[in-house]
Amino acid sequence: MSNSVVATGVAEPVVVAASAAAPAGLRSELRGSTLHLELVGDWRIAAVAALERQLDALPLAGIMEVMVHTTGATALDLSGAWLLHRLELRLRAAAIGLRWADGLPEPVQRVAATLGHDGDPEAMAAAARVAAPLPMAAFGREVVAWMLELRRGLEFIGRTQERFNAALLQPRLWRPISIARHVYDTGITAIPIVSLIAFLISVIIAYMGAQQLLKFGADVFVVDLVTVGVLREMGVLLTAIIVAGRSGSAFAAEIGAMRLNEEVDALQAIGVNPIDVLVLPRAVGLVIAMPLLTVIADAVGLAGGALLCSFLLDMPLVQYLQRMDEAIAPTTFWVGIMKAPVFALLIAASGVYRGMQVRGSSRELGRLTTVAVVQSIFLVILADAVFAVLFMELDI
Repeated sequence: MSNSVVATGVAEPVVVAASAAAPAGLRSELRGSTLHLELVGDWRIAAVAALERQLDALPLAGIMEVMVHTTGATALDLSGAWLLHRLELRLRAAAIGLRWADGLPEPVQRVAATLGHDGDPEAMAAAARVAAPLPMAAFGREVVAWMLELRRGLEFIGRTQERFNAALLQPRLWRPISIARHVYDTGITAIPIVSLIAFLISVIIAYMGAQQLLKFGADVFVVDLVTVGVLREMGVLLTAIIVAGRSGSAFAAEIGAMRLNEEVDALQAIGVNPIDVLVLPRAVGLVIAMPLLTVIADAVGLAGGALLCSFLLDMPLVQYLQRMDEAIAPTTFWVGIMKAPVFALLIAASGVYRGMQVRGSSRELGRLTTVAVVQSIFLVILADAVFAVLFMELDI
């Protein structure tokens, strides 16, 4: 289009030379009763205000048809597509025809499919077919989103590790009062619920084991089942799940609320690194509290097994303790304790990371708190499976 005019939204059009480097806008040329429009530059959200003025300023008097050329546009997002859809509605109201010289762009198809059905059931069904992405495209988007999320998570872990290393070299960065408070919140206050769950689960394990082993006259092995099961797996795993639901959600909710109230931004504004204040004390406090809770869960679980063996199998406490001592290998207790700090780090990382992601609304706060709990429980179970395979290979 040699004699091109850029519609600028002012009374007089401005003549410019066609160039790929031209800013976002329109080149227009009138050929008889047909107005040819060529999209120029990036039709993205940053240029919406200027593009809207240009479209509103188009002279449509005496025009019978508008031909739109899209090859000159270097980019077209949904914001630009919305403007083109508005132009289409405007032309339709003025009884002016519209043709797309290069085919209807996909973003415009999506906007038209979503907004242009006017309640017609058939049109709505067609809109759903147009707007719905292809299965492979949807799968690709999910993979890309997962990779980006993994990258952001690794970046957060890297920043946290950097601040932890700095704190090792500069002890003044530690906040012992904050760490002690989190040890109390995540550890001391969790003792009742952890003890209750450990007691009930050990009683259930002992009861189910006794029901089966009594058939073979091997009821003494109930002690082995309870002892090994509680010390190696159930004590630390149940404790971690309880802590994930209790403390992991609290971490995400507390930090998320601080983000909504712009308290995290205030910390950054006064030169305080939020990781030093919000992340490290919670992670360190939970790493300290988790092994202690595991020891308590182990002790209560073994006591629950002893109680059930006494009532159900008439096994004296002395016999229970002797058999327990025979069943425990040198590594049985430490296998469970070794898992506790790892589980604590996974729970703390999930909680604080999701809390830091909160943006915009309380609904997002609730969603990410739920995600933090589900993710931390999943990571704990996954890590426990990895430990099981590792210990089996090491014959521990």
